[in-house]
Amino acid sequence: MDKIEVGEVFTISDESEEEQSVEVLAKVTLEGTDYVAVSFVQDLQAESKDDIDLFFLKIDDDNDLSAIESDEEFDRVSEAFDAILDEE
Repeated sequence: MDKIEVGEVFTISDESEEEQSVEVLAKVTLEGTDYVAVSFVQDLQAESKDDIDLFFLKIDDDNDLSAIESDEEFDRVSEAFDAILDEE
């Protein structure tokens, strides 16, 4: 996969293999690892922006996406994105 950038839209599959389009809202690097915050395009296009689901994904060395596996890692990433999104 090519380098992932903010604003990019791509398709991911959930546990039931249902495909959803997501948009990259923010990107951060922590301890040498890149992470992205994404949301479903359908939610972003809805009139109400109050209830948007935000997901954090890890980018590996091959620019492939994977889930964050530990609660500790999730908490660090969540705090970093909260700081970024609060600035906007």
